Amino acid sequence: MTAPEEEILRTYKTVAVVGLSDNTERASYRVASYLKEHGYRIVPVNPTVRWVLGQLCYPDLASVPGPVEVVDIFRRPEEVGPIVEQAIAKGANAIWMQEGIINEEAAAKARQAGLKVVMDRCMMKEHRKLVEQSG
Repeated sequence: MTAPEEEILRTYKTVAVVGLSDNTERASYRVASYLKEHGYRIVPVNPTVRWVLGQLCYPDLASVPGPVEVVDIFRRPEEVGPIVEQAIAKGANAIWMQEGIINEEAAAKARQAGLKVVMDRCMMKEHRKLVEQSG
């Protein structure tokens, strides 16, 4: 595991999951559910869902009350730019783009604003590796 993944997983506990689905078969639901079970505070973000994992779902990051530490993104690479801009405006500490999501331009913008960035990695899989290493 590389340094940014481990640092993010160990340091931050509030994760806004952008694109979180209420469909239990979707990767976003499985990952968010896993993270919640392992002590992370999940903030659902999806304009088409009202409630997920027993929590109110927000239409976008700007609508989320209070701070967000990590923005975990389950959206197509071409949709990442505006999400990163919202994360920067929100004062997030890190951007995490899930497996298959790579947007170098958005990553560079996030890094330039001082955010840690992970691309093309699953937050749940990386957490499992960390638990195995620790345990």
